[in-house]
Amino acid sequence: MNGFLVTFYTELNQRYKGKQIHDWLLSLSKEMHFNGATVVHGSEGIDHTGKLHSANFFDLVDEPITVQFALSESETTQLFNRLNSEDVSIFYVKTPVEYGTVGNKEGKSF
Repeated sequence: MNGFLVTFYTELNQRYKGKQIHDWLLSLSKEMHFNGATVVHGSEGIDHTGKLHSANFFDLVDEPITVQFALSESETTQLFNRLNSEDVSIFYVKTPVEYGTVGNKEGKSF
């Protein structure tokens, strides 16, 4: 299938509607019946303004987090329409991709 890899960049301390943004995005994904999302916790990152964010022993709240979705074109449109109707601001990257599943269709491991 062709679609988009949509990656949102946030930090552990960013909240929206009483939830951490990455948790809110996962809840939104379930609500919109999207299949699949991945949350990645990073050790360091520089945001789009040039500020360094890092997870360190003393303070984990600034830990960089990415949330990735592989979506069809229509799902991507639905997601961005919904996000634009919310009072939230999240930096993202949207990349055209081909996606699917390869391998044994019965899911058997050998």
